[in-house]
Amino acid sequence: MTAIATETQVLLIEDNPADAELTMDALRESHLENRVLWLKDGAQAIDHLFGEEAATHIQRIKLILLDLQLPRVNGLEVLRRIRNETQTRRLPVVILTSSQEESDVIRAYDLGTNSYLVKPVDYDSFITIVKELGLYWMLLNKSPGESK
Repeated sequence: MTAIATETQVLLIEDNPADAELTMDALRESHLENRVLWLKDGAQAIDHLFGEEAATHIQRIKLILLDLQLPRVNGLEVLRRIRNETQTRRLPVVILTSSQEESDVIRAYDLGTNSYLVKPVDYDSFITIVKELGLYWMLLNKSPGESK
């Protein structure tokens, strides 16, 4: 379920295949699914964002959807790295997680997340939230350096 690298605009960092599939369903309904690259853990995300071909990858990203409970490197550490590096600090990052812990919300905002969403448990609500956030960040939001 990954997009052709030249089209990547949404970076989905999610270890749960069911949640990734739901996210892809919602983006599909918004006609955005062909622009998604799904990474299954924090280490893959860090490698993608800061590895050998990072400059090429970063230019193609308009939105990062980031889970917190990831194997190998957790989502808060991924967010910290994103915000600490000049080339990635302005990328929009939306936390999309099952964690409702106030400490996670506070830490995510302290580290610079743009938004924190708790994954709804019911299918229709999940689809609606992801669809709306995809449309907002991909079509309505203006990022530095882009003309609309």
